[in-house]
Amino acid sequence: MDFMSRVTPELRAGLLGLEVIQLPEDLMKARTNAVQVVQTSTAVEIVNVYIHGVDGNELQLRIYTPANTDTTDTPALLWIHGGGLILGSPEGDDQLCTDFAIHAECIVVSPNYRLAPEHPYPAGLEDCYSALQWISGEAVTRGIDLERIAVGGASAGGGLAAALTLLTRDRKGPELCFQLPLYPMLDYRNSTPSSYEITHPSVWNRAHNVAAWQMYLGQKLNGDIPEYASPSLAADLTGLPPAYICVGELDLFRDEIVDYVIRLTRAGVKVEFHLYPGCYHASEHVAPEAESSQRIRTEYIERLAQVLHPGTGDRNL
Repeated sequence: MDFMSRVTPELRAGLLGLEVIQLPEDLMKARTNAVQVVQTSTAVEIVNVYIHGVDGNELQLRIYTPANTDTTDTPALLWIHGGGLILGSPEGDDQLCTDFAIHAECIVVSPNYRLAPEHPYPAGLEDCYSALQWISGEAVTRGIDLERIAVGGASAGGGLAAALTLLTRDRKGPELCFQLPLYPMLDYRNSTPSSYEITHPSVWNRAHNVAAWQMYLGQKLNGDIPEYASPSLAADLTGLPPAYICVGELDLFRDEIVDYVIRLTRAGVKVEFHLYPGCYHASEHVAPEAESSQRIRTEYIERLAQVLHPGTGDRNL
């Protein structure tokens, strides 16, 4: 059975409008053609703040604050955008971060982390850690509850979120209460059955993924790869925050994610996992009007809200 026949019918049309690219040849073209969605909302204030990263670099943080938020004890989400570690920007997730801020009643901070190949590992991850440190340091000024700081991201952002939970555990903070890695990019080895199975040119496929990892790891590709670069390598997953993880049946990351979920569970980490039949990588963004897309998006936003506000209903994993 070919790829398109396995896709849920309501999601097929969305694939037809996607640009087919070759990596690394079309990287700059893909960056240039990327749609920058600058969102405005009367319910959420969106501002950019610039800080110094770990290397002294200037790092943009895009901050989403609900207009009606209390000035004290507000939860926060560090949201890390996707793009294969080589593409993307916070502005591309404006609508999603606005929805997080409104429905989860939290401050959302999204870093414009440095991208490969110009800035290979660990630049992007260290930028995310700098953003997390900034959230912790600004807690009093911005009324952030230090016990309710979560981290999340989609695709490459989900992989960075998973890596960040390992890094914060081993660096003894800042503390995280929850992780929301959505269809995360975890394993540089590309050795699972699903990594060979998904080759359709319109979706994030094996060729894209191999090229992206090569650009992200750079010279480290021929040496020992740190677990913070590729979280699937982590031998010890104990002590990590509770997780909500999802992936589509037709996502090349499917098998590495399933393996990671199982290992998290064995390590005593509470995990809620969703496998969506007939869905491909990031299908809820490609075909947002589809019923499955709306269900996927609603479920992870609601789960974040439940975890960040445990006093209302059944808020625990």
